[in-house]
Amino acid sequence: MKVLKYSMLTLLGMGLASGQVSAQWTGPKQKPAERKEVKYGPITPKNRTDANMEAFRNYGLGQFIHWGLYAIPGNEWEGVSARKGAAASEWIRTWSGPNAPKNWKETYDNLYKQFDPKSFDAKAWAKQAKDMGAKYMIFTTKHHDGFALWPTQYSDYDIMASPYKKDIVKEVVDAYTAEGIDVYLYFSVLEWNNPDYLTKAPVTAEEKAKYNKFLQYTKNQLMELLTNYPQIKGFWFDGTWDQSWVQSYDFTYNLEKELREKHPGLIIGSRFRNDEFGKRHFDSNGDILGDYEQGWERKLPQAYEWLDGNDWDAVMTIPPNGWGYMKDWSGLYTKTTDDLLDMLMQSVSLNGNFVLNFGPDGQGKMHPGEDKIAKELGAWMKVNGEAVHGARHADLPVSKLGYYTEKGNTLYLSVFNRPVNNIARIAVPKKSNRVPVSAQILGNKAQLKVVHSDIGLDLDKNTYYDVIIPKGYKSHRAFVIKMELGEPRKATDNLMDAKM
Repeated sequence: MKVLKYSMLTLLGMGLASGQVSAQWTGPKQKPAERKEVKYGPITPKNRTDANMEAFRNYGLGQFIHWGLYAIPGNEWEGVSARKGAAASEWIRTWSGPNAPKNWKETYDNLYKQFDPKSFDAKAWAKQAKDMGAKYMIFTTKHHDGFALWPTQYSDYDIMASPYKKDIVKEVVDAYTAEGIDVYLYFSVLEWNNPDYLTKAPVTAEEKAKYNKFLQYTKNQLMELLTNYPQIKGFWFDGTWDQSWVQSYDFTYNLEKELREKHPGLIIGSRFRNDEFGKRHFDSNGDILGDYEQGWERKLPQAYEWLDGNDWDAVMTIPPNGWGYMKDWSGLYTKTTDDLLDMLMQSVSLNGNFVLNFGPDGQGKMHPGEDKIAKELGAWMKVNGEAVHGARHADLPVSKLGYYTEKGNTLYLSVFNRPVNNIARIAVPKKSNRVPVSAQILGNKAQLKVVHSDIGLDLDKNTYYDVIIPKGYKSHRAFVIKMELGEPRKATDNLMDAKM
């Protein structure tokens, strides 16, 4: 993940080229008034309709796992944490300044000699994710430190150099696939300790030769991952913001083509590459570069219109910006299960997936706080998962009570704000031929009373259906009202509106 050391405005505009600030993730997308010729634009059509992409749309809930050498420090070293000057957990190698340990980068780069996670159990991880209700997962094959968790032929800085000496990526891919969870591989292009990597665009012949060597190395590793793990569904790219990569648009365009040819149906997010004008995520005409929006990192869209019909997912941490393992959660606001359920249902209601991050420790164990949240999310999903998995945006006025999702003629309202009068009022356009005709609370078979309440507000385009929540019904978390939609029993009264 890109470290957050910028102004708030830049923070909100994550994923942009070289300090450029954009409102891409803070409001509706502004498309150019005139289209221009773009040679290195999208390769795949918007809103693909193949089976893999349809599955992506139906996931609802996913899991992200950040794991690597940075799990050993756990966001601190010798008692100094990120809050006291060290960089964020997975960025801790970049730590510098007066409070940085002596020869810190050398110390970090030798942590692989200690990496021997004796408690790591990929099957236990996968079982936990399945019980939580996750339908896909994203796993870090290699972060910015360049340490590969698979036995790569193209680097000695990999899992085989560690005491563990087993293919962690294979263990994870196999375990999650066996549980019916689709796997996506996180891959960082940027490598801090690779002598051939450049941040700036290469200029001299020597720089170009070095960086071309790095580009070929990157291609080799990606092709290797597709060869080794053909079960995967896609890549989640990171570390693609430096000008060296941005100016390699011809290479990255053709590399995307080759990846897709080798693995038909491969799903790639919008963070992978840019067009020849340096536009990332979306080309110079505002067209998405990839299969889904990959910019919703620790943020959510506030309106359906912001998304311009694009597929998308949101990746979210539990501690603030806590991606890799953090030993100490004290003094930080850590998101509660209720917070995360709210974000999940907001995401699904806007046709997106919500992906929750876990950062295991150096032994391969999840943080106790993550275990607790996984268990609580799983209990909720066991009852209410049908409002999440395969559910889509419902074209209804926004509700103050919570979030709508729907499947065919079934409408779900996830209630986060229970009305004090126990009347869940559903606004439906007057011209609609599908209105709530029956209702129940998921996990409770009792039928709820549904009443048509034609309020008659002046110039109101909606009519209203009241679902009566039993006064005796108790729930300590959000609950879901499931409604079947059918023909209205009577037409809405045609009342005269005031003349103004």
